[in-house]
Amino acid sequence: MTIAFADPKSLDHAALEEGTAFAPRFDAHGLITVVTTEAGSNDVLMVAHMNAETLSLTLETGIAHYWSRSRKAIWKKGETSGELQEVVELRTDCDQDCIVMVVRQTGRGAACHTGRKSCFYRRVAVSDSEARLEDTGLPRLFDPHAVYGH
Repeated sequence: MTIAFADPKSLDHAALEEGTAFAPRFDAHGLITVVTTEAGSNDVLMVAHMNAETLSLTLETGIAHYWSRSRKAIWKKGETSGELQEVVELRTDCDQDCIVMVVRQTGRGAACHTGRKSCFYRRVAVSDSEARLEDTGLPRLFDPHAVYGH
């Protein structure tokens, strides 16, 4: 079963922004940005992209699927690591060109390939007019070398 979406070009401004038709506006590369947050804590876990196929797979299965721009392939989140993301809720913004997906992070609770809960484990700090990254202290929940072998 493939989930169908409305064509955003077929909707007027009011229907796109206020109506009930789900009409994701994919970019020129066929992708839409997805901000993934954790149910309960509301922590931002990661930002990734979906195409129409991975968005449909996500809605069909209830498990997050993304499009890997680097591998140019479907990426079922957690397929290798066991850190699957179970979809709780999917929202779109007003003009339907971005998605927020709320998930239950399974496994050890790590969404990041570095083994951490979140991909956002560093903050930007400015000192002496220079921007640098500081680790926030978010611990690794698994060893990425043992899981991915690289």
